[in-house]
Amino acid sequence: MTQDEMKKAAGWAALEYVPAGSIVGVGTGSTVNHFIDALGSIKDQIKGAVSSSEASSARLQQLGIRLYDLNEISEFAVYVDGADEIDPGMAMIKGGGAALTREKIVAAVAERFVCIVDGSKTVDVMGQFPLPVEVIPMAREYVARELSKLGGKPVYRQGVITDNGNHILDVHDLAITAPRELETRINAIVGVVTNGLFAQRGADVLLIGTPDGVVTRKANAS
Repeated sequence: MTQDEMKKAAGWAALEYVPAGSIVGVGTGSTVNHFIDALGSIKDQIKGAVSSSEASSARLQQLGIRLYDLNEISEFAVYVDGADEIDPGMAMIKGGGAALTREKIVAAVAERFVCIVDGSKTVDVMGQFPLPVEVIPMAREYVARELSKLGGKPVYRQGVITDNGNHILDVHDLAITAPRELETRINAIVGVVTNGLFAQRGADVLLIGTPDGVVTRKANAS
């Protein structure tokens, strides 16, 4: 199987976790695009979706899936999204597509987080993929200096403006052995909107596309 075929397998496998008649939280990225296509096949069996990005919203609308504003609902059953890296504790780095803030908000409301990836995204220790940090534009250089004090090498993602009108710093050279603590510490820097560590709210279910099929892992299970 190619990498894209493994992503597709994981995306379609996530349909198993979508309750009939529900509103579905939908993330962003190439693997999620396969899930959106899969969701289109059961669009008559769900109420609609809450999207974490303008790109995903456009794709959902093209398939005729109703979009809900998150402020219209108090909770929903499942959020399905990918990850740039995920560790054995089900903590993730996300934000390669610059949608990390909206992704984190939607994930916070969902009862269950289903992460869909191909096998290349599973790691023992996160940090090889640079950690995205969304920042208020006027605070970018200040935040970069503070991130450097944490041992990382922040690089401004040139030419990228988030859906929220902010900038992204990608922090290289981190070995993230305590993701919950680092997530809290970075979020405490003035000017940071949020960072791409999803550790306080990690994945509940992980679906990994592999050459031999989809492997399922669950939080707090070996």
